[in-house]
Amino acid sequence: MTGKRITLRQSQLVFGFGPGAMVDLPTRSVVIGGLDLWHMRERGSWRPVHEPRAVAVLETLLRATGRLADDVQLTLRTPPADDEARAGNGEPPGIEARIFPAWFVARDAETVGDTRRRRLVRWQDLNPKGRADFIDDDGRRVAVTPIRFVAGCHKGHLQDIDWSYAVHVDQPGRCVQPLWLEERGTSGDPASTRITCGCGAALSLRDAQADGRFGKCRGRRPWLNKDEADCSENLRFLTRTATNAYFPQVLTVISLPAAEDELTRLVEGQMDAIDWVTTEAEMALARRANPSLRAALEGWSDADIVARVAQLRATGHQNLAKAPKVAEFDLLASGLPEIGADTPDARLHARTLTRDQWDGDRPRLSPIASVVAVHRLREVACLYGFTRFEAAPTAIDGDLEELHIAVEGAALATDLDWLPAVEQRGEGIFLRFDAEAIADWLGKPAVMARHEALWSGWERWRQGQAYGDKLRFPNLAYYAMHGFSHALMNEIALDCGYPATALKERLYAILEEDGPRYGLLLYTASTGAQGTLGGLVAVLPRLGAIAERALDRLALCSGDPICAEHDPDHHSDERALSGAACHSCLLVAETSCEARNLYLDRALTAPTVLTDATALFHG
Repeated sequence: MTGKRITLRQSQLVFGFGPGAMVDLPTRSVVIGGLDLWHMRERGSWRPVHEPRAVAVLETLLRATGRLADDVQLTLRTPPADDEARAGNGEPPGIEARIFPAWFVARDAETVGDTRRRRLVRWQDLNPKGRADFIDDDGRRVAVTPIRFVAGCHKGHLQDIDWSYAVHVDQPGRCVQPLWLEERGTSGDPASTRITCGCGAALSLRDAQADGRFGKCRGRRPWLNKDEADCSENLRFLTRTATNAYFPQVLTVISLPAAEDELTRLVEGQMDAIDWVTTEAEMALARRANPSLRAALEGWSDADIVARVAQLRATGHQNLAKAPKVAEFDLLASGLPEIGADTPDARLHARTLTRDQWDGDRPRLSPIASVVAVHRLREVACLYGFTRFEAAPTAIDGDLEELHIAVEGAALATDLDWLPAVEQRGEGIFLRFDAEAIADWLGKPAVMARHEALWSGWERWRQGQAYGDKLRFPNLAYYAMHGFSHALMNEIALDCGYPATALKERLYAILEEDGPRYGLLLYTASTGAQGTLGGLVAVLPRLGAIAERALDRLALCSGDPICAEHDPDHHSDERALSGAACHSCLLVAETSCEARNLYLDRALTAPTVLTDATALFHG
């Protein structure tokens, strides 16, 4: 464990630095401990997050993959936080982190001819006072830094590389000579970097990356107290600071309103304390045992409260029957003049606008059927696992695409009964697209030809994926709306005052038996000021003009004609998943995009220098 405390935001623990993630410190690297090592017993260090739709989806997922016992009821909790009011009252709550990797390399290099070399040492060989240096053969103190290279597997397991074994794998016996990291030149080519032994044996990093070079995975989970017994995967070389070292699996849900009157709002606020109540006697007992609950519900009878708890429970189950995105779309696209309650603590409050209220009387914007001003929304994001080497597929329809390969996700705890979640509040703009207009557009010959080109590239990429047989090609409406979403985010950022990185998207391209659903939610949600300024909704009277400017910018990219002529079928990596899209036109910050900047093609959104026959927004 580390001797010093570091500070992370609660949202960082959900979106990037959760259990199993490696974090660089000044003199060492650590792996964030699993949920078993989170200090959750300190009073007031955490609070529950009530979101029944998210819990229902996650319980189904985790039970199906064996990560949640059948008799365990899952709960969501905020990560532990240090309360300033408790300052001086003992050690504040936190999360344990363990030293990883346990191999270190000297900071300063020795030059031998054209080679720079640095000594490799283990954690136990370091100076016990601070563990920041070691004493070399000449008695000098040499500062060290954690080695950049470790080993892992597709199931998320992680372990140190046994460098002595790796270097001498073809030689019998165990060598005790010192090990060195040698580098030649300045190119960073793996062939120019190698681990050498004092006996002359060596292993280049290029050879270290060969499949099976380190043998079978041993199921190591340094973030948990217990390793897995069996793992059939080969160990793979992994650079611990690389982007493929940790991909969090996060479920994001936009909360739906269940409150319409004062009692419902009061009961909803206390739901975590009385969710178990089914009779008036149980309600009376809960009141006697909980003074804050008694004060919050003062003036209401036990019978009324029990009836309202039952109503909320039933409403929750009704919503749970739908996938999260389906339930959200159906509410936001309902056409109701007012959605939710206009109260400071409302989870969702929105208003459906007339066409003239959002400046939509423009022929070019005819595919947009309606616009909703979302004055308040609540986003709940929950971490339920992670992967290494390859991210889980993104959600491209109403269901969670990650469900298909969730078994490959790594566990967050030995015995799971809760998951870390954060709730953020903000505002947004919801656009519903005309299903008939999209159907007419999909039937055009040029669009069908574009579909074949994109599908061909996607199929080539899919065949190289370990879980390729479980993937689905997104419909072309998703491509078109996705490109429009990125263009609109960039244009709105120039007008509303929010930085582009503060905006997020949530796309709805849902094909159900009762008809397709097409929509787009652009929103900002934050625990800080960015989620509460009101600047996003304020652009709605100018939205039509903003949207047309965004479409105009897509007509020409500084990367044209290369960008416009990009053929996905000529690639086998992730560039095969997009058409005309690059950093100069459509790509945005990955924190803003729900699909990691994949499935984009501006030729399907607006006319380009190559063609105007495939654009959803033409004219």
